[in-house]
Amino acid sequence: MSVDRNQPLVGVEAPSSAQFAIVWSRFNQQVVSKLLEGAKTCFSEYGVPGESVYIVEVPGAWELPYAAQQLARSKRFDAVVALGAIIRGGTPHFEYVSEGTALGLGRVTLDTGIPVVFGVLTTDDETQALDRAGGVHGNKGRDAALTAIEMAVFDRKLADDGITTQRS
Repeated sequence: MSVDRNQPLVGVEAPSSAQFAIVWSRFNQQVVSKLLEGAKTCFSEYGVPGESVYIVEVPGAWELPYAAQQLARSKRFDAVVALGAIIRGGTPHFEYVSEGTALGLGRVTLDTGIPVVFGVLTTDDETQALDRAGGVHGNKGRDAALTAIEMAVFDRKLADDGITTQRS
């Protein structure tokens, strides 16, 4: 079993008014559904009520940046979690989709000022993906949800310190 490199802040708690969105890719659903369950479980464990988590699906990883952008632009969410699985095949398609998805999600964060958490697996095969979706390497969907909670805490700290304004 691997070491968990995403240790949460000591005593991290989700802000009571925080709202989160999860956008997940239906492609490679056997893997991504496990990431989704991990994210939902994490939010629940950290006290985020189900009605504070909006969930929407898209056909594939390539569509994640567009969906994340729409969600972030709404200004309804403290963070957006993007979940997907891109598994290498025998063509360069893997590189195009992986790079476009990663760069697109990063751009949404910077363009909107809303954290978009990268919960997209990019693996060489399905076994590696399943290992990261609740297998021997943990559940990266859970890790992504925890990161979203920590970013909501971070944004509130900046607002409390007068550095930024808090989102409504």
